[in-house]
Amino acid sequence: MKNIAVIGAGTMGNGIAHTFAQFGYKTNLIDKSEKTLEKGMEIIAGNLDRMVAKEKISEEDKKNTLKNITTFTQLSEGVKNVDLVVEAATENVDLKLSIFKQLDEFCAADTVLASNTSSISITKIAAAVSNPERVIGMHFMNPVPVMKLVEIIRGYSTSNEVTSQIMELSKKLKKEPVEVNDYPGFVANRILMPMINESIETLYNGVAGVQEIDTVMKLGMAHPMGPLQLADFIGLDVCLSILEVMYSGFKNPKYAACPLLVNMVQAGKLGVKSGEGFYDYSESRKAEKVSGQFTS
Repeated sequence: MKNIAVIGAGTMGNGIAHTFAQFGYKTNLIDKSEKTLEKGMEIIAGNLDRMVAKEKISEEDKKNTLKNITTFTQLSEGVKNVDLVVEAATENVDLKLSIFKQLDEFCAADTVLASNTSSISITKIAAAVSNPERVIGMHFMNPVPVMKLVEIIRGYSTSNEVTSQIMELSKKLKKEPVEVNDYPGFVANRILMPMINESIETLYNGVAGVQEIDTVMKLGMAHPMGPLQLADFIGLDVCLSILEVMYSGFKNPKYAACPLLVNMVQAGKLGVKSGEGFYDYSESRKAEKVSGQFTS
């Protein structure tokens, strides 16, 4: 595999494109929004600058990485003659099914089709294409250039050959691939999301405040980030979507989203991406933090 296409230039998509390009793969970054593509490339350049500053890569490495990325707004053009497509669009089943139906039309029959979905059934996604044995899950962790884990999800029809290819490819990206089977939430989110949801329930029930809950989990359980801060980082809308998929799949009330989470998403308080979630990420608060007045 030499030529890669990544669909979606948001947080996960630009991180996946950055990673492939950094390891020498010719990478097509595709998004229907030119503005989103420009922002994605700015984020990649900024992250590379930080890596140069920390002496993790050279200036030449940065230039080569950026040269390896080509942006497209047309899906049909972006996936032409690639060996692997990694879909990293919004966590919406109808959107993903629509994309994979188009990939079935635009891609060669032997192109491997992967989804970065964090919870949606790979088997269901694979049903949208004519040869589902080539469809697999590649669930990267955020931030992609830093985090080592990739969950490799086998759908019901995913072939052994495709699974082996993707496991080996992940290792070439200096990732640690873990093969899992196709059940709602896979492994990472089946365990993580109930913990985050229970943390929100703990806040909702008035047991403790946001910082107190996060402090208990950081200091008592050695978590690098508290669950409420992590939820903000993931995106509260994404957390809600994953819980809804798991609740629908298992029909178990333990996966039912806390009413506080539902209300916050409906109010547009989505975490870091919207500037406010359980914590305040607005420009004014950033300024206070820089001046030393804000320490949370």
